[in-house]
Parts: sequence; structure tokens; C-alpha cells
Amino acid sequence: MSLDKQRKKELASKYTQTFRRMGIYQIRNTENGKILVASAMDLDGARNRLAFTQQNNVNSMSALQQDWNRYGGASFVFEELDEIKPDEDFADAAGLQKYKGELEALLDMWLEKLQPFGDQGYNKRPK
Repeated sequence: MSLDKQRKKELASKYTQTFRRMGIYQIRNTENGKILVASAMDLDGARNRLAFTQQNNVNSMSALQQDWNRYGGASFVFEELDEIKPDEDFADAAGLQKYKGELEALLDMWLEKLQPFGDQGYNKRPK
């Protein structure tokens, strides 16, 4: 294996073991106040996805599509609501599963608190 390939492999491995900020966020429509509340194992990645959709004026979130078409992507803002702080075990599979469970519980709490359903938001009401 060449030095470049070995270095790329090391960097890729290090990247996959790097903690990414996890948490709860909302995408808020500044025109009508409706929100979408969601969780992400990578908050920065979620923010980047919204920026990409705004730059390209496309939206893959079906719940938002009608308002996106009406108001445009610039009318939607990304806001972090909560973040999970890492322990030393975040890089292994058991640690990631633990964080997924914490994110689900945290998301349920925020959905209960904000009630982003119907006229107030884009989330589908849990069954």
C-alpha cells in the first residue's frame, strides 16, 4: 500500500471515530412560524443539508414542500434546541447505540414540549 493510500486510510479511520455533535434541532419557517423538530447524530451535517437545499432551492422534506414552494428556502432557519455531550465511549458501537436511545428520548421530550403538529408544525403526530 502506498504512503498516500495508507495516510488516507488512517485519516478516514480517525474521522469515523471522531465525535460529531448530536442533538435536537428545529427548522423554523420565518413567514408563518411553523416548525419541524428533528434529531441528528450529526448536527453540523443537518445544518449543512438545510443550507444545501436553500442554495439549490430544492427540498426533500415532504412535510415542508408546500410552504417551501410558497415562501422559498430563504424563509427557513436552522436552530439547535439541545445537544448531547459525549462520554469517552462514543466511538464504539455500544456507545453510539446509547446515544441513539438518548436522542430518541430527547426528541420525544421536545415534541411533547413544542407540539409541532398540524397548524403549528410539520411533524406528523405520533400514533
